Amino acid sequence: MTNPKDLVDTILTRRSIRKYESKPIPKEVLEKILEAGRMAPSAMNRQSWHFVVVTDDAVKHELSNGLYNRFIRTAPVVIVGCARRDRIAGELSIISAAIALENMVIAAWASGVGSCWIGAFQNNKIKRLLAIPENWEIVGLIPFGYPAETPKPHTKKPLTEITSYNKFSA
Repeated sequence: MTNPKDLVDTILTRRSIRKYESKPIPKEVLEKILEAGRMAPSAMNRQSWHFVVVTDDAVKHELSNGLYNRFIRTAPVVIVGCARRDRIAGELSIISAAIALENMVIAAWASGVGSCWIGAFQNNKIKRLLAIPENWEIVGLIPFGYPAETPKPHTKKPLTEITSYNKFSA
C-alpha cells in the first residue's frame, strides 16, 4: 500500500504546468496515468467515460486555438475526457469523468509528469475534430508533459473560511 503521507504530499505539491519539455512520455508511464483514470470510482459503476489520447502535432495545434490554451501545442500528450449521460447516471456521469481525469492528473504528478486542466475550449469544433459522438460531452482537456517550469503555489483560502461542521455556516 502507498504511504498516505506520500500521496497527500503529491496532491499538495501538484501545480498546473503550462510549459513542457520536448521529451515524450514513455508508453508505460502514459498507460499508468490512463489506468489511474480507469480505476476511478463512477456513479453506479457505469464508467460512462471515454478518453481520447492526442499525440498528433497537427491535432494538438487545432485543439489549441483558444486564447488561454495555446500551450497545448507544446505538450507531448493531450487527453480529452468525455462523458456520456445516460438515463441512469445522468449528470453524475460528468462528475465521474472529472474524478477519473483528476486521478490521471495526480498519477501523472506522482510520476514526474505535469498537467493543466483546461475547461475553456471550442466544444463543437473539438467534437468534429475528434469524431466525438453527439451524445457524448467533453468534460475537459488535459495536456501532459514533463515540466519545463516550476510554478509557485497560489494562495488558497484558509480551511476555516471554506469548512463548517454539521451545518453550513459561511
